[in-house]
Amino acid sequence: MNLPEQRQLHHPGIEGLMVPKPIIGNPHYKGSDKLKGKIALITGGDSGIGASVAIAYAKEGADVAIAYLEEHEDANRTKSRIEQLGQRCLLMPGDLRDNRQHPVGVY
Repeated sequence: MNLPEQRQLHHPGIEGLMVPKPIIGNPHYKGSDKLKGKIALITGGDSGIGASVAIAYAKEGADVAIAYLEEHEDANRTKSRIEQLGQRCLLMPGDLRDNRQHPVGVY
């Protein structure tokens, strides 16, 4: 497959603006409960590779928390997919580098 060069204008990228569009989740992959009862924290799990990982973890039985900056539409789409798989998903918008947004001990 020959893909065109990619230049994202805004980092992190809003998935709706990405060319080519990322492929999120493999519809042929069936999980086997390897992560049943576990919780995964995925930074950047709203879109692209992070969303693919979040969905794969959910297929393996994990509940997922997604930390992301401001791509709310992408994050909500990923959350919906995780919930369709029967898992819980917590969205955590904000910059993890800013301890005023995420003070230690809050969680």
